[in-house]
Amino acid sequence: MQKIRKGDKVVVLVGRDSGRSGEVIKINPKEGTALVLGLNMVKCHKRQTQRQQAGMVNKEAPIHLSNLAVADPRDGKPTRVYFRIESNGRKVRVARRSGELIDG
Repeated sequence: MQKIRKGDKVVVLVGRDSGRSGEVIKINPKEGTALVLGLNMVKCHKRQTQRQQAGMVNKEAPIHLSNLAVADPRDGKPTRVYFRIESNGRKVRVARRSGELIDG
């Protein structure tokens, strides 16, 4: 089980977008990176195809997982995550800051 997953609300800790938060849209575990919606935007030159015009396109660039922290469900501030085994045997993620469950 990963500490940061697709769909999580995360806060950027360092870099150009530090302090901003967004939702994870893709995780790449082999490289240890994530794409966060609307953060770490870069301009990309696109060639013209039958479906799209040529020109500059803004898109998200990957951010290393060490530069991201899960947002606390209670107040939205960055928090660390730990795992707890529930009484029914289910493994869940819990926020260190508030003790609330991250997995619905």
